[in-house]
Amino acid sequence: MKVSVIMTVLNEAHSLPALLDSLADQTRPPDQVVVVDGGSRDGTLALLRAEQARARLPLTIIERPGVNISRGRNIAINAAKGEIIAATDAGVKLASNWLERLVAPLDSPKNQTPLPTVVAGFFRPDPHTVFETAMGATVLPELRDVDPERFLPSSRSVAFLKSAAQAVGGYPEWLDYCEDLIFDLRLRDRFGPFVFEPAASVLFRPRGSLDAFFKQYYRYARGDGKADLWRRRHAIRYLTYLVAVPIIGLLGERRGRAWWLAFLIAIPGMFLRSWQRLAPLWQAYGPRDRVKAVLWVPVIRVVGDVAKMIGYPVGWWWRWRHRPPRWR
Repeated sequence: MKVSVIMTVLNEAHSLPALLDSLADQTRPPDQVVVVDGGSRDGTLALLRAEQARARLPLTIIERPGVNISRGRNIAINAAKGEIIAATDAGVKLASNWLERLVAPLDSPKNQTPLPTVVAGFFRPDPHTVFETAMGATVLPELRDVDPERFLPSSRSVAFLKSAAQAVGGYPEWLDYCEDLIFDLRLRDRFGPFVFEPAASVLFRPRGSLDAFFKQYYRYARGDGKADLWRRRHAIRYLTYLVAVPIIGLLGERRGRAWWLAFLIAIPGMFLRSWQRLAPLWQAYGPRDRVKAVLWVPVIRVVGDVAKMIGYPVGWWWRWRHRPPRWR
């Protein structure tokens, strides 16, 4: 079957060359590449037109200033000529066999019953600094952290039948963040479990500063609130920071140093898995930089939790005011 690769972009001139180069180097070339630009002003469109003129890729460029990611992806899906659609995103680099491994279960299902509809790829951190190394270890899972039966793929690396995307109404255009999770859940509810293909891997560069990370996780949590996602997870976070920590502090005041010592010994458990994920990422660093990475992990974790606790109620307030469609 024909395969269309889709993506949306907005001011991605700095990251697009690596993505386009890796897309042109695929062992299974795409039959079409559809890029929807949401109104870039940084040279992204000029770069895309130059790539189109080079004719390395069967590139279709669609300009839609002002559209959000969901609307952009739906436009790309509608413009796709392939029966199979592979979605990726700006800011990543693709493994050379990414597309081949991602679409193989859909293109040649090998007597699978029921026939697969969605293939979930994987993504790995591509840090360039000590801070980004700590960020990747803190927020991105390793393969051993993933339950294949429950894994919901990012639209950085996922393939699905065009007919399936249309059957669930595409990406939710009323949602600006976490839209790919809603899309995944709709597909799984309608068509059953996904095929997990970890070899269909993309390299993703983590956020490079606390400010950028805070904005990212604030927006993610705001999206959770808008979509009414993960109530239990967010409730546990509020209980931890707003109830458990103050109670422990009060008990520490009354019980003295022994209580605080036990507390300080127990706290590293919150960060242990992140510290374990540092090991394969910091091989090029010396002792001083490794210490910095270790110290960055709890800072990143707490900043991310605070961003989520602020963003989630903002999303809920938006949900209460706008009454978005029921998607479940």
